[in-house]
Amino acid sequence: MLNTVNSSTASSKTAIDFEWPAEGIARAPYRLFTDPEIYQLEQERIFRGRSWNFLCLDVEISNAGDYRTTTVGETPVIITRDRDGKVHAMVNRCAHKGALVCLKKKDNVPSLSCVYHAWNYELDGQLKGVAFRNGVRGQGGMPSDFDVSKHRLQPVRTESFCGMIFGTFSEEAADVESYLGPEMAQFIKRNLGRPLRVLGTHSQMIHNNWKLYAENLRDSYHATLLHTFYTTFKVNRLDMDGGIILSDDKWHHLSFARRAKMQEAAEYSEAKVHSANYDSALEGPGLLEAWDEFDDGITHSIQTVFPNMCIQFTLNSLAIRFFAPRGVDKTELFWIYLGYERDTEEQSQMRVMQSNLTGAAGLVSLEDGCINEFVQRGTRNDPQCASFMEMGGRTAESEKNSRATETAVRGFWHGYRSIMGF
Repeated sequence: MLNTVNSSTASSKTAIDFEWPAEGIARAPYRLFTDPEIYQLEQERIFRGRSWNFLCLDVEISNAGDYRTTTVGETPVIITRDRDGKVHAMVNRCAHKGALVCLKKKDNVPSLSCVYHAWNYELDGQLKGVAFRNGVRGQGGMPSDFDVSKHRLQPVRTESFCGMIFGTFSEEAADVESYLGPEMAQFIKRNLGRPLRVLGTHSQMIHNNWKLYAENLRDSYHATLLHTFYTTFKVNRLDMDGGIILSDDKWHHLSFARRAKMQEAAEYSEAKVHSANYDSALEGPGLLEAWDEFDDGITHSIQTVFPNMCIQFTLNSLAIRFFAPRGVDKTELFWIYLGYERDTEEQSQMRVMQSNLTGAAGLVSLEDGCINEFVQRGTRNDPQCASFMEMGGRTAESEKNSRATETAVRGFWHGYRSIMGF
């Protein structure tokens, strides 16, 4: 049973009658994907708790006065850069009546103003001015003891790491690099540790609980079964040299493969894996042209950061994915495709070409847009049942020589149970 646990960001206490299966992290109760009470508790303990959440890239707010809007869980957030170059984040909610202050996805402004009653804020969220504060013709207005310094946009703690801006509502959370752990931080530096260039963005709505997509990103086992393009054109297969590394706390993971070190496995034929056993060719073979970018030989990697972020590298396509819950059975998925400032025009074009592999209509990840909905639809009427996750064992440990495992999915549930108090 879930005990009553104090939230780090709220004084209220919440208790839910919930019991995890005796098999532990090798099971995930279907109730977790449909229960509105659990969903609301996640907003408090995960997104407004001690997790670090990806907000945006440094380069997306590079100029003084730039802002972007996003969400942490379902909480709307503004990220700004002030005139001194400092980054701030704050809840996108006016201190007066609670209206959204910033309505655009991005803009450049001298200050932040609420359209409802024109309360105006500095770029750091401090209240700057109130319309009709002294009334009109000596009548009305705010009380004489009204103090603008006591009314501001609720701040969100921020930190920048490898060109990414993270935010947390927790003052107790360790710094981002400590949150990631040494192995996870080092690989992020490998991919993002140089000046970045945004090549394109898009988003999509997927009709499933956010945790199903978190599972999907950690599930290397499905990648060469569901994604036939991977297998057919030998972009990513389980018979390539590769493995899975979990962070010390199990929350984050890295799955990697080396395309050049593939030894075709009989298991593909025995399992009758579609597209694995016949030759195909592309009309536009340039899609798969690539250059050796790193000396470690890794040509495909999926790296997750708990709770809702992923950094992908496939051939030379580099992207950040992050996803936001939009209700118990709906999730918005965002993609940011990246290159480096040092890239030649030819390299940038190759990255853009390879971006067609992923995304809402990608040749690889098209299937992910619907498969998690199939799970949502298949599980919603039997909350007492649970998924079975014993491929590669029943624990959450790194597997540096195999990706035929659900160890990273079990790692997610290990972290989830820890932070939720289940």
